[in-house]
Amino acid sequence: MPKDNLQVLNALDGAKTQWYHFTAIIIAGMGFFTDAYDLFCISLVTKLLGRIYYHKAGSSTPGSLPSNVAAAVNGVAFCGTLTGQLFFGWLGDKLGRKRVYGITLLLMVICSLASGLSFGRHPNDVMATLCFFRFWLGFGIGGDYPLSATIMSEYANKKTRGAFIAAVFAMQGFGILAGGMVAILVSGAFKAQYPSPPYFKNPNGSTVPEADYVWRIILMFGAVPALLTYYWRMKMPETARYTALVAKDAKQAAADMSKVLQVDLEEERQLEKPGEKRGNDFGLFTTKFLSKHGLHLLGTASTWFLLDIAFYSQNLFQKDIFSAIGWIPKAKTMNALEEVYSIARAQTLIALFSTVPGYWFTVALIDKMGRFRIQLMGFFFMTLFMFALAIPYHHWTLPNNRIGFVIMYSLTFFFSNFGPNATTFVVPAEIFPARLRSTCHGISAASGKAGAMVGAFGFLYAADAIGVQKSLIILGVISFLGMLFTFLVPESKGKSLEEMSGEVEQENGNQTQGGRQSNTEIRIA
Repeated sequence: MPKDNLQVLNALDGAKTQWYHFTAIIIAGMGFFTDAYDLFCISLVTKLLGRIYYHKAGSSTPGSLPSNVAAAVNGVAFCGTLTGQLFFGWLGDKLGRKRVYGITLLLMVICSLASGLSFGRHPNDVMATLCFFRFWLGFGIGGDYPLSATIMSEYANKKTRGAFIAAVFAMQGFGILAGGMVAILVSGAFKAQYPSPPYFKNPNGSTVPEADYVWRIILMFGAVPALLTYYWRMKMPETARYTALVAKDAKQAAADMSKVLQVDLEEERQLEKPGEKRGNDFGLFTTKFLSKHGLHLLGTASTWFLLDIAFYSQNLFQKDIFSAIGWIPKAKTMNALEEVYSIARAQTLIALFSTVPGYWFTVALIDKMGRFRIQLMGFFFMTLFMFALAIPYHHWTLPNNRIGFVIMYSLTFFFSNFGPNATTFVVPAEIFPARLRSTCHGISAASGKAGAMVGAFGFLYAADAIGVQKSLIILGVISFLGMLFTFLVPESKGKSLEEMSGEVEQENGNQTQGGRQSNTEIRIA
């Protein structure tokens, strides 16, 4: 279908910013709010889980999760997320974005609640149950990545498309912030009601029985925002680009977008049958896809992989870094609830002053600076600050320099979010053909989660084996590699999705060579 004939796509590209854009951002964004809350809240309660379930009676130190259990609890959701990104990305292209969009949200609601109800007679049984439900929680979260990104890109106009997609992803920052705030409120409420002495004064009394409620409430709260948006997610129509370009039903696309754009789109004639395939509908595993988009997919997948090694290592283990530099007191000086409160407060401050602003700087500037420049800049400054922290690491551990360490550490978060953490999400939703867009985004996102698993599993052991300083040096090298692979990713600023994917050229070529013209035309009445 030539783009100059299919006016519904022109109408979408040229549409002014309307209320439906903001509605779509909120509906899709609340999924990401929930995703971030669910993925990162676990780092707030892992030390509490160790105190509750792995404390040895009479021991002189607080209980802690064994390394293998801690790695499983922290990383199992990423395994589910990776699987969900691949599966739902593929399914979104096969069945349509809307038809599978609600399934991911229901999975998140059910598994968030089930995670907080984890049970067992033995500590390992509780952790195994928790890991089981967090895997399926991650599976639902994984589906949200390609579907939300693709839906927002296909709804948006080309002038502000980057900002809209980035705004959906920016809700992740509020999810991280909410995780810290919920943990502060819950632990603070129990701490006030059930005060207990510092650990070193009473090892057996530092973890009150009610502490078991704290981690369960924090995990279960993730079901609330997902549940609130389920109805509105089901009311969204299928995107016009999927309906017109993949399902080949221009009449339905016009009807759906008439409601969304609040204009009359009149479909004049359609000679192709809905669902009819043409010769140029090449698949993912073809030489034609490899020649046209192979390097692009390598670029989006590799940069997301490298970014997430650094990003998730920082997020999941920032509590250990803050303890190492003395910003969080030693565990034996606090009771269990005070420790949760201190960790949550530190994570909330980092999110409030670096993570959240970084996301929204991207939203504000992505359609002015472009995706390529923001991603390159972000990786550059991540590299710079990682080395600035790592090389003089012992200087930063001195009591008078700890605030400086926290500021520098916060800047790495700021430039990951005002940089590749946002752009790696945006670009795969823009540069691939409509029939493969969700699949390719899912592959790119799954590569990122593979990087997150390296961060969650690998750096848990690395920090113990080689120390924080060497771990930071490795993360700096990884950020530098991300900067190099960014050169494989094309700039999509100001271009329509069909221009970026090459679908306009393909369709026009099909008309001149195939001997049969598709006369589908939709006009604004």
